[in-house]
Amino acid sequence: MNLLTSTWHWSVSGFIIGIVMLCLTYFGKTFGMSTNLRSLCSIAGLGKRVSFFNWDWKSQRWNLVVVLGAMFGGYFATHFLSDASNVSINPVTILKLNKLGVDVPNGKLLPDTLFGSEVFQSPKKIFLLVFGGFLIGFGSRYAGGCTSGHAISGLSNFQLPSLKAVIGFFIGGLIMVNFIFPLIF
Repeated sequence: MNLLTSTWHWSVSGFIIGIVMLCLTYFGKTFGMSTNLRSLCSIAGLGKRVSFFNWDWKSQRWNLVVVLGAMFGGYFATHFLSDASNVSINPVTILKLNKLGVDVPNGKLLPDTLFGSEVFQSPKKIFLLVFGGFLIGFGSRYAGGCTSGHAISGLSNFQLPSLKAVIGFFIGGLIMVNFIFPLIF
């Protein structure tokens, strides 16, 4: 059990992701989570109103299973296989977060300031969650996929648009963390 609950080296996870990508390539599949939103909207019948959702979602059934696996696997890992005490955060990061009013997780994976139930008591934080979710959804669709789809699948298939998207994701993340995040908090 200690092997499963301890932090894995990045090369082990990277190797497993690489094996999964080789298997997907072998079977002619491409990985991406944002495609599932299109599939779910198509299943719900939105294809009758919006032509973008009028497509053969049954060809992506396997990808819906990936989403279910990610959800159940994440739940199982978080509740049964995680040991948050081994999460080490750089002390400089802790000081910067404290200056912004974000608490240290203290044995949890995520700080309550950003991910606790108290978030829903503040209209500002609710607005940020909704607006941020909209930007992520719009950005994923505009970029032709999400970060996992471009960074893992697109780059492994040597797609130039994925390289451009990943560079944009990194630049956007740096701008957010260094300039916008401090203004919000």
